[in-house]
Amino acid sequence: MDHVVYLDAKSKELMKITQGTKSMILRGAQGRKLPYGRVFEGDILYFTNNDGSGIIHSKAEVKSVINSEKLTVEESYELIEKNKEQLQTDKSILNRFGGKRYLVLISIKNFEMIENFTFDRSQFSNMDDWLLVEKIGNVMF
Repeated sequence: MDHVVYLDAKSKELMKITQGTKSMILRGAQGRKLPYGRVFEGDILYFTNNDGSGIIHSKAEVKSVINSEKLTVEESYELIEKNKEQLQTDKSILNRFGGKRYLVLISIKNFEMIENFTFDRSQFSNMDDWLLVEKIGNVMF
């Protein structure tokens, strides 16, 4: 399964992944929304920055996934803190996902820069930062 994942440009997530200091992606919500329960070991993640460019420039394979059970605010922050080395969290990421009831922590491997391409987002009605695309060829321009 292929996924398009938006990385936070302000906190320089792509740069941290490229440098090898960040090896885990974090998502969270008050309910179980994408990618909760929909991303698995071996899936391929295609990365784009949340800067409006719509350009995919890198990819990685999912190494492992943690889908949390329902968390208290304190447990949510504790889980993020426990994984802070891999997450390389900054205040904006901590403020965005800390305290959420459900967290998804996705470890990645085999990161690589790829030839840039744009993708067609028109078939997705939601404005989420995670798109389940099945096969990346289905959304390539």
